[in-house]
Amino acid sequence: MSDDTRFGLARHVKLPGPLLLDGGALLSPIEIAYETYGMLAPDGGNAILICHALTGDQNVASNHPITGKPGWWTRLVGPGKPVDPERHFVICSNVLGGCTGSSGPATVNPATGKPWGMTFPVITIRDMVRAQALLLDHLGVGTLAAVIGGSMGGMQALSWSATFPDRVRAAVVIASAARHTAQNIAFHEVGRQAVMADPNWRGGDYYASGEPPVAGLAVARMAAHITYLSEAGLTEKFGRRLQTRSAKSFGFDADFQVESYLRHQGISFVDRFDANSYLYITRATDYFDLAEEHGGHLANAFKASAARFCLISFDTDWLYPTSESRAIVHALNAAGAPVSFVELNSPFGHDAFLLDSPGMNRVIDGFLRAGK
Repeated sequence: MSDDTRFGLARHVKLPGPLLLDGGALLSPIEIAYETYGMLAPDGGNAILICHALTGDQNVASNHPITGKPGWWTRLVGPGKPVDPERHFVICSNVLGGCTGSSGPATVNPATGKPWGMTFPVITIRDMVRAQALLLDHLGVGTLAAVIGGSMGGMQALSWSATFPDRVRAAVVIASAARHTAQNIAFHEVGRQAVMADPNWRGGDYYASGEPPVAGLAVARMAAHITYLSEAGLTEKFGRRLQTRSAKSFGFDADFQVESYLRHQGISFVDRFDANSYLYITRATDYFDLAEEHGGHLANAFKASAARFCLISFDTDWLYPTSESRAIVHALNAAGAPVSFVELNSPFGHDAFLLDSPGMNRVIDGFLRAGK
Protein backbone atom coordinates (compact mmCIF):
# COMPACT_ATOMS: atom_id res chain seq x y z
CA MET A 1 0.00 0.00 0.00
CA SER A 2 1.28 3.48 -0.81
CA ASP A 3 2.97 5.53 1.91
CA ASP A 4 1.77 8.74 0.23
CA THR A 5 -1.54 9.58 1.88
CA ARG A 6 -2.29 12.51 -0.43
CA PHE A 7 -3.03 10.65 -3.64
CA GLY A 8 -5.19 7.73 -4.68
CA LEU A 9 -3.66 4.37 -5.35
CA ALA A 10 -5.41 2.62 -8.25
CA ARG A 11 -5.84 -1.11 -7.82
CA HIS A 12 -7.58 -4.07 -9.38
CA VAL A 13 -8.30 -7.42 -7.77
CA LYS A 14 -9.81 -10.65 -9.03
CA LEU A 15 -11.52 -12.51 -6.20
CA PRO A 16 -12.41 -16.19 -6.62
CA GLY A 17 -15.99 -16.05 -5.37
CA PRO A 18 -18.48 -17.39 -6.09
CA LEU A 19 -20.84 -14.56 -5.25
CA LEU A 20 -24.50 -15.57 -4.98
CA LEU A 21 -26.57 -12.82 -6.59
CA ASP A 22 -30.13 -11.84 -5.69
CA GLY A 23 -31.27 -13.12 -9.08
CA GLY A 24 -30.00 -16.61 -8.20
CA ALA A 25 -26.88 -16.68 -10.40
CA LEU A 26 -23.40 -17.46 -9.09
CA LEU A 27 -20.71 -15.06 -10.29
CA SER A 28 -17.10 -16.17 -10.31
CA PRO A 29 -14.53 -14.71 -10.34
CA ILE A 30 -15.38 -11.20 -9.20
CA GLU A 31 -13.20 -8.41 -10.56
CA ILE A 32 -13.14 -5.16 -8.63
CA ALA A 33 -11.36 -1.96 -9.63
CA TYR A 34 -10.85 0.41 -6.74
CA GLU A 35 -8.79 3.25 -5.33
CA THR A 36 -7.53 3.83 -1.81
CA TYR A 37 -6.37 7.03 -0.15
CA GLY A 38 -4.50 7.21 3.12
CA MET A 39 -3.46 4.39 5.43
CA LEU A 40 -5.47 1.94 7.50
CA ALA A 41 -4.94 2.64 11.20
CA PRO A 42 -3.34 -0.11 13.31
CA ASP A 43 -6.67 -0.70 15.02
CA GLY A 44 -8.50 -0.69 11.66
CA GLY A 45 -10.91 1.96 12.91
CA ASN A 46 -10.51 4.70 10.31
CA ALA A 47 -11.84 3.10 7.12
CA ILE A 48 -14.42 5.05 5.11
CA LEU A 49 -16.14 3.58 2.07
CA ILE A 50 -17.28 6.05 -0.60
CA CYS A 51 -20.05 4.72 -2.86
CA HIS A 52 -20.45 6.29 -6.28
CA ALA A 53 -23.59 7.33 -8.12
CA LEU A 54 -25.02 5.74 -11.27
CA THR A 55 -22.46 7.03 -13.79
CA GLY A 56 -19.59 7.48 -11.34
CA ASP A 57 -16.56 5.28 -10.81
CA GLN A 58 -13.70 4.63 -8.42
CA ASN A 59 -11.88 7.87 -9.35
CA VAL A 60 -13.41 9.78 -6.48
CA ALA A 61 -10.51 12.18 -5.85
CA SER A 62 -7.96 11.45 -8.58
CA ASN A 63 -7.89 12.42 -12.24
CA HIS A 64 -10.03 10.26 -14.50
CA PRO A 65 -7.82 8.08 -16.75
CA ILE A 66 -9.98 8.69 -19.85
CA THR A 67 -11.16 12.27 -19.53
CA GLY A 68 -8.27 13.63 -17.48
CA LYS A 69 -10.78 15.55 -15.36
CA PRO A 70 -10.46 15.75 -11.55
CA GLY A 71 -12.23 13.14 -9.46
CA TRP A 72 -15.97 13.48 -9.10
CA TRP A 73 -15.93 14.29 -5.34
CA THR A 74 -12.75 16.31 -4.81
CA ARG A 75 -14.88 18.86 -2.96
CA LEU A 76 -15.46 16.29 -0.21
CA VAL A 77 -12.43 13.97 -0.32
CA GLY A 78 -8.87 15.22 0.03
CA PRO A 79 -6.41 16.90 2.37
CA GLY A 80 -8.22 19.29 4.68
CA LYS A 81 -11.62 18.09 3.42
CA PRO A 82 -14.28 16.30 5.52
CA VAL A 83 -12.98 12.94 4.30
CA ASP A 84 -9.25 13.44 4.74
CA PRO A 85 -6.62 10.84 3.77
CA GLU A 86 -4.46 12.20 6.60
CA ARG A 87 -7.08 10.90 9.05
CA HIS A 88 -9.06 8.29 7.10
CA PHE A 89 -8.35 5.22 5.03
CA VAL A 90 -10.63 5.94 2.08
CA ILE A 91 -11.87 3.23 -0.28
CA CYS A 92 -13.92 3.69 -3.44
CA SER A 93 -14.65 0.87 -5.87
CA ASN A 94 -16.31 0.67 -9.24
CA VAL A 95 -19.64 -1.07 -8.66
CA LEU A 96 -20.45 -4.55 -9.84
CA GLY A 97 -21.87 -4.13 -13.33
CA GLY A 98 -19.72 -1.05 -13.96
CA CYS A 99 -17.39 -0.35 -16.83
CA THR A 100 -14.13 0.91 -15.37
CA GLY A 101 -12.60 -2.38 -14.32
CA SER A 102 -15.14 -4.21 -12.17
CA SER A 103 -17.05 -7.28 -13.36
CA GLY A 104 -19.73 -6.19 -15.79
CA PRO A 105 -21.00 -6.76 -19.31
CA ALA A 106 -17.78 -5.41 -20.87
CA THR A 107 -15.47 -7.74 -18.91
CA VAL A 108 -14.50 -11.18 -20.17
CA ASN A 109 -16.65 -14.19 -19.35
CA PRO A 110 -14.07 -16.85 -18.41
CA ALA A 111 -16.35 -19.56 -19.82
CA THR A 112 -16.29 -18.10 -23.33
CA GLY A 113 -13.22 -15.88 -23.46
CA LYS A 114 -15.43 -13.07 -24.81
CA PRO A 115 -17.14 -10.08 -23.18
CA TRP A 116 -20.23 -11.02 -21.20
CA GLY A 117 -22.51 -8.61 -23.02
CA MET A 118 -26.12 -9.26 -22.14
CA THR A 119 -25.30 -12.72 -20.76
CA PHE A 120 -23.97 -10.98 -17.66
CA PRO A 121 -26.40 -11.70 -14.81
CA VAL A 122 -28.75 -8.91 -13.75
CA ILE A 123 -27.53 -7.39 -10.50
CA THR A 124 -29.01 -5.40 -7.62
CA ILE A 125 -27.79 -2.70 -5.24
CA ARG A 126 -27.42 -5.39 -2.58
CA ASP A 127 -25.24 -7.42 -4.96
CA MET A 128 -23.01 -4.36 -5.39
CA VAL A 129 -22.71 -4.11 -1.62
CA ARG A 130 -21.87 -7.80 -1.23
CA ALA A 131 -19.08 -7.40 -3.79
CA GLN A 132 -17.77 -4.39 -1.84
CA ALA A 133 -17.79 -6.52 1.31
CA LEU A 134 -15.58 -9.08 -0.46
CA LEU A 135 -13.20 -6.25 -1.34
CA LEU A 136 -13.08 -5.07 2.28
CA ASP A 137 -12.33 -8.63 3.38
CA HIS A 138 -9.46 -8.67 0.89
CA LEU A 139 -8.16 -5.35 2.28
CA GLY A 140 -8.42 -6.53 5.87
CA VAL A 141 -11.12 -4.00 6.78
CA GLY A 142 -13.52 -5.53 9.26
CA THR A 143 -15.57 -2.51 10.26
CA LEU A 144 -16.25 0.77 8.50
CA ALA A 145 -16.04 4.01 10.44
CA ALA A 146 -18.50 5.28 7.85
CA VAL A 147 -20.04 4.54 4.50
CA ILE A 148 -20.90 7.64 2.46
CA GLY A 149 -22.80 8.00 -0.79
CA GLY A 150 -25.04 10.28 -2.79
CA SER A 151 -27.87 9.24 -5.13
CA MET A 152 -27.25 5.57 -6.04
CA GLY A 153 -24.30 5.77 -3.65
CA GLY A 154 -26.77 6.61 -0.89
CA MET A 155 -28.75 3.51 -1.77
CA GLN A 156 -25.58 1.48 -1.29
CA ALA A 157 -24.96 3.17 2.06
CA LEU A 158 -28.47 2.23 3.19
CA SER A 159 -28.03 -1.31 1.92
CA TRP A 160 -24.71 -1.61 3.76
CA SER A 161 -26.32 -0.78 7.10
CA ALA A 162 -29.11 -3.28 6.43
CA THR A 163 -27.04 -6.11 4.93
CA PHE A 164 -23.95 -5.89 7.15
CA PRO A 165 -25.19 -4.12 10.30
CA ASP A 166 -22.19 -5.25 12.36
CA ARG A 167 -19.69 -3.76 9.91
CA VAL A 168 -20.93 -0.14 9.75
CA ARG A 169 -20.54 2.42 12.54
CA ALA A 170 -21.99 5.37 10.62
CA ALA A 171 -23.79 6.03 7.34
CA VAL A 172 -24.12 9.28 5.40
CA VAL A 173 -26.94 9.21 2.85
CA ILE A 174 -27.18 12.20 0.51
CA ALA A 175 -29.87 13.05 -2.05
CA SER A 176 -31.13 9.49 -2.13
CA ALA A 177 -34.12 7.23 -1.49
CA ALA A 178 -35.02 3.84 -0.07
CA ARG A 179 -36.70 2.78 -3.31
CA HIS A 180 -37.28 3.92 -6.85
CA THR A 181 -40.60 5.51 -7.68
CA ALA A 182 -42.61 4.83 -10.82
CA GLN A 183 -41.36 8.17 -12.21
CA ASN A 184 -37.74 7.19 -11.60
CA ILE A 185 -38.30 3.85 -13.35
CA ALA A 186 -40.04 5.59 -16.25
CA PHE A 187 -37.10 7.90 -16.94
CA HIS A 188 -34.70 4.98 -16.84
CA GLU A 189 -36.82 2.98 -19.24
CA VAL A 190 -36.73 5.83 -21.76
CA GLY A 191 -32.94 5.72 -21.58
CA ARG A 192 -32.75 1.96 -21.94
CA GLN A 193 -35.05 1.97 -24.92
CA ALA A 194 -32.92 4.68 -26.56
CA VAL A 195 -29.85 2.45 -26.20
CA MET A 196 -31.58 -0.68 -27.44
CA ALA A 197 -33.14 1.14 -30.40
CA ASP A 198 -29.69 2.10 -31.69
CA PRO A 199 -28.88 -0.31 -34.58
CA ASN A 200 -25.30 -0.56 -33.30
CA TRP A 201 -26.50 -2.10 -30.04
CA ARG A 202 -26.86 -5.51 -31.74
CA GLY A 203 -28.53 -7.10 -28.72
CA GLY A 204 -25.60 -6.01 -26.58
CA ASP A 205 -23.02 -7.79 -28.75
CA TYR A 206 -21.13 -4.79 -30.11
CA TYR A 207 -17.68 -5.09 -28.54
CA ALA A 208 -16.00 -6.87 -31.42
CA SER A 209 -17.43 -4.44 -33.98
CA GLY A 210 -15.78 -1.42 -32.42
CA GLU A 211 -19.01 0.48 -33.09
CA PRO A 212 -20.90 0.85 -29.80
CA PRO A 213 -24.41 2.38 -29.71
CA VAL A 214 -23.16 5.88 -29.00
CA ALA A 215 -26.19 7.67 -30.45
CA GLY A 216 -28.63 5.79 -28.24
CA LEU A 217 -26.45 6.15 -25.16
CA ALA A 218 -26.08 9.89 -25.77
CA VAL A 219 -29.86 10.31 -25.89
CA ALA A 220 -30.20 8.26 -22.70
CA ARG A 221 -27.71 10.53 -20.98
CA MET A 222 -29.50 13.66 -22.20
CA ALA A 223 -32.83 12.46 -20.82
CA ALA A 224 -31.31 11.46 -17.48
CA HIS A 225 -29.33 14.67 -17.16
CA ILE A 226 -32.52 16.72 -17.18
CA THR A 227 -33.56 14.92 -13.98
CA TYR A 228 -30.30 15.91 -12.28
CA LEU A 229 -31.04 19.63 -12.69
CA SER A 230 -33.74 21.97 -11.46
CA GLU A 231 -36.11 24.16 -13.46
CA ALA A 232 -34.83 27.23 -11.64
CA GLY A 233 -31.25 26.26 -12.37
CA LEU A 234 -31.94 25.66 -16.06
CA THR A 235 -33.80 28.93 -16.35
CA GLU A 236 -31.03 30.88 -14.63
CA LYS A 237 -28.25 29.24 -16.65
CA PHE A 238 -29.89 29.10 -20.07
CA GLY A 239 -33.40 30.54 -20.12
CA ARG A 240 -34.54 30.72 -23.74
CA ARG A 241 -31.27 32.18 -24.95
CA LEU A 242 -30.13 31.20 -28.43
CA GLN A 243 -26.86 29.41 -29.09
CA THR A 244 -24.32 31.34 -31.21
CA ARG A 245 -27.00 32.98 -33.35
CA SER A 246 -29.20 36.06 -33.28
CA ALA A 247 -32.36 34.47 -34.69
CA LYS A 248 -34.09 31.10 -34.80
CA SER A 249 -32.94 28.85 -37.64
CA PHE A 250 -36.40 27.41 -38.34
CA GLY A 251 -34.70 24.02 -38.46
CA PHE A 252 -33.67 21.29 -36.04
CA ASP A 253 -30.15 22.31 -35.18
CA ALA A 254 -29.43 23.36 -31.58
CA ASP A 255 -31.09 26.76 -31.63
CA PHE A 256 -31.20 27.12 -27.85
CA GLN A 257 -28.30 27.06 -25.42
CA VAL A 258 -29.98 24.36 -23.33
CA GLU A 259 -30.17 22.11 -26.40
CA SER A 260 -26.48 22.57 -27.09
CA TYR A 261 -25.68 21.88 -23.45
CA LEU A 262 -27.60 18.60 -23.41
CA ARG A 263 -26.02 17.47 -26.67
CA HIS A 264 -22.58 18.15 -25.20
CA GLN A 265 -23.47 16.13 -22.10
CA GLY A 266 -24.56 13.20 -24.27
CA ILE A 267 -21.52 13.25 -26.56
CA SER A 268 -18.98 13.56 -23.74
CA PHE A 269 -20.63 10.75 -21.77
CA VAL A 270 -20.23 8.07 -24.44
CA ASP A 271 -16.45 8.43 -24.36
CA ARG A 272 -16.26 7.11 -20.81
CA PHE A 273 -19.25 4.83 -20.30
CA ASP A 274 -20.40 1.48 -21.65
CA ALA A 275 -23.95 1.23 -22.99
CA ASN A 276 -24.60 -2.23 -21.58
CA SER A 277 -23.40 -1.13 -18.14
CA TYR A 278 -25.92 1.70 -18.35
CA LEU A 279 -28.69 -0.86 -18.87
CA TYR A 280 -27.54 -3.02 -15.96
CA ILE A 281 -26.97 -0.26 -13.44
CA THR A 282 -30.22 1.56 -14.16
CA ARG A 283 -32.03 -1.76 -13.76
CA ALA A 284 -30.31 -2.30 -10.40
CA THR A 285 -31.55 1.06 -9.12
CA ASP A 286 -35.05 0.36 -10.43
CA TYR A 287 -35.13 -2.93 -8.51
CA PHE A 288 -34.01 -1.23 -5.29
CA ASP A 289 -36.69 -1.31 -2.60
CA LEU A 290 -35.25 -1.66 0.88
CA ALA A 291 -38.63 -2.13 2.55
CA GLU A 292 -39.53 -4.93 0.15
CA GLU A 293 -36.29 -6.69 1.12
CA HIS A 294 -37.37 -6.61 4.77
CA GLY A 295 -40.96 -7.79 4.89
CA GLY A 296 -42.47 -4.62 3.49
CA HIS A 297 -41.50 -2.43 6.46
CA LEU A 298 -38.59 -0.03 6.01
CA ALA A 299 -37.90 0.18 9.74
CA ASN A 300 -37.13 -3.55 9.75
CA ALA A 301 -34.09 -2.87 7.55
CA PHE A 302 -32.43 -0.95 10.40
CA LYS A 303 -33.42 -2.90 13.49
CA ALA A 304 -30.13 -4.81 13.67
CA SER A 305 -27.98 -1.78 12.96
CA ALA A 306 -26.04 0.05 15.64
CA ALA A 307 -24.90 2.73 13.21
CA ARG A 308 -25.41 6.49 13.44
CA PHE A 309 -27.10 7.98 10.39
CA CYS A 310 -26.86 11.35 8.71
CA LEU A 311 -29.29 12.21 5.91
CA ILE A 312 -28.99 15.23 3.65
CA SER A 313 -31.43 16.40 0.98
CA PHE A 314 -31.66 19.44 -1.29
CA ASP A 315 -34.75 21.58 -1.67
CA THR A 316 -34.65 21.69 -5.51
CA ASP A 317 -33.98 17.96 -6.01
CA TRP A 318 -37.06 16.53 -7.73
CA LEU A 319 -35.42 13.21 -8.64
CA TYR A 320 -35.01 12.21 -4.98
CA PRO A 321 -36.95 14.94 -3.17
CA THR A 322 -36.76 15.70 0.53
CA SER A 323 -39.88 13.61 1.17
CA GLU A 324 -37.86 10.50 0.30
CA SER A 325 -35.21 11.36 2.90
CA ARG A 326 -37.89 12.09 5.48
CA ALA A 327 -39.41 8.63 4.89
CA ILE A 328 -36.03 7.09 5.71
CA VAL A 329 -35.70 9.28 8.81
CA HIS A 330 -39.14 8.16 10.03
CA ALA A 331 -38.14 4.52 9.53
CA LEU A 332 -34.88 5.06 11.41
CA ASN A 333 -36.80 6.70 14.25
CA ALA A 334 -39.16 3.75 14.35
CA ALA A 335 -36.18 1.40 14.55
CA GLY A 336 -34.64 3.42 17.38
CA ALA A 337 -31.57 4.36 15.34
CA PRO A 338 -29.74 7.64 16.00
CA VAL A 339 -30.25 9.93 13.00
CA SER A 340 -29.66 13.54 12.06
CA PHE A 341 -31.28 15.15 9.03
CA VAL A 342 -30.99 18.42 7.17
CA GLU A 343 -32.48 19.86 4.00
CA LEU A 344 -30.08 22.26 2.31
CA ASN A 345 -30.89 25.09 -0.08
CA SER A 346 -29.40 24.87 -3.55
CA PRO A 347 -30.42 25.98 -7.03
CA PHE A 348 -28.70 23.00 -8.62
CA GLY A 349 -31.26 20.22 -8.15
CA HIS A 350 -30.13 16.64 -7.68
CA ASP A 351 -26.58 17.38 -8.83
CA ALA A 352 -26.07 19.67 -5.83
CA PHE A 353 -24.27 16.96 -3.88
CA LEU A 354 -21.53 16.86 -6.54
CA LEU A 355 -21.15 20.64 -6.77
CA ASP A 356 -19.84 23.27 -4.39
CA SER A 357 -21.88 22.86 -1.21
CA PRO A 358 -20.15 24.28 1.87
CA GLY A 359 -23.20 23.47 3.96
CA MET A 360 -23.04 19.80 3.03
CA ASN A 361 -19.32 19.68 3.80
CA ARG A 362 -19.86 21.25 7.23
CA VAL A 363 -22.60 18.77 8.07
CA ILE A 364 -20.54 15.74 7.02
CA ASP A 365 -17.38 17.00 8.72
CA GLY A 366 -19.22 17.58 11.99
CA PHE A 367 -20.98 14.22 11.80
CA LEU A 368 -17.76 12.28 11.20
CA ARG A 369 -15.87 14.08 13.94
CA ALA A 370 -18.72 13.50 16.41
CA GLY A 371 -18.28 9.77 15.97
CA LYS A 372 -14.81 9.66 17.44
